[in-house]
Amino acid sequence: MIVWLNGTFGAGKTTAARELLELLPGSVLYDPELIGSGLRLMLPEKRLGEVSDYQELPAWRRLVVDTAAALLAEVGGGPLVVPMTLLRQEYRDEIFGGLAARRIAVRHVLLHAEETVLRERIDQRADVPGDAEASAGIRAWCLDHLPAYHEALPWLTGDAHVVDTAGLAPRTTAERIAEAIREGAGSCDIVQTPEPTSETLAAGVLLFDEDDRVLLVDPTYKPGWEFPGGVVEPGEAPARAGMREVAEELGLRLPVVPRLLVVDWEPPLPPGYGGLRLLFDGGRLPAADAERLLLPGAELRGWRFATEDEAASMLPPVRHTRLRWALRARERATVLNLEAGVPVGG
Repeated sequence: MIVWLNGTFGAGKTTAARELLELLPGSVLYDPELIGSGLRLMLPEKRLGEVSDYQELPAWRRLVVDTAAALLAEVGGGPLVVPMTLLRQEYRDEIFGGLAARRIAVRHVLLHAEETVLRERIDQRADVPGDAEASAGIRAWCLDHLPAYHEALPWLTGDAHVVDTAGLAPRTTAERIAEAIREGAGSCDIVQTPEPTSETLAAGVLLFDEDDRVLLVDPTYKPGWEFPGGVVEPGEAPARAGMREVAEELGLRLPVVPRLLVVDWEPPLPPGYGGLRLLFDGGRLPAADAERLLLPGAELRGWRFATEDEAASMLPPVRHTRLRWALRARERATVLNLEAGVPVGG
């Protein structure tokens, strides 16, 4: 199990984590900031210059998950206490979804305090010995991140168990966290999608509104928007798999088997294994059907219809390229064969 202590700078995550180690038998401190420090030493300056925070690095997010799994195996199951600010919901989804895929339970706890308290704590944080300029820079950096914290509060408070640390000593904060954990608070209801161990076959279904905008869904367990669909199970027909996934994800039963638009071979790109990705045309949804769409909270956070241009800013590049060719195939009433997003053959 992982106890993830979230919150902005000044919330008391680090001090509470140290106290919590004494209250949770067998617990181990796991600080993902060390992974960020390591990447800063290993990655080329050019790559580091492309991001403003190491959390923006896909390698950091994946290593956080992989290292957690390795640590739990090493120490016999944990729990791991993780004091780490995580304010972008898509990063939370990616990391917690990766942990869920490894059957690692997460308890998400938000340490919260009002801004006046946070500012006071940031102002009083210990100086870097002999370096007043660095001390001032750290404080300014912490203060600059307060707006991002307030922007993230709506989803944080809806996702995590909240402990208000204003006026609490670190030990008292830790005791309240431990009590909440024992009562099962902060448990993350997120889908457990096993990581593939070989090439996979996946089927997606494109559904359209009456203005020909395409339906996209926002998974809780991975970054970026996606098409309704999923991995084809052994012995299952791909089109039927797409229909099953639409029914499971959206509560919508398609009346006819959808027509194939695109076959795209996705090459293996470590750590992924690649495989075949199929997109089918599920047709237009009447407005009344769209209004009745259901979302499983553990798997999908939201849905929306988007134009092709709007989808470009929502989908990861690989998926957007696939969508672009699927729309062209739909316009031409044909099927396109792609390799890594590029049409091949006649």
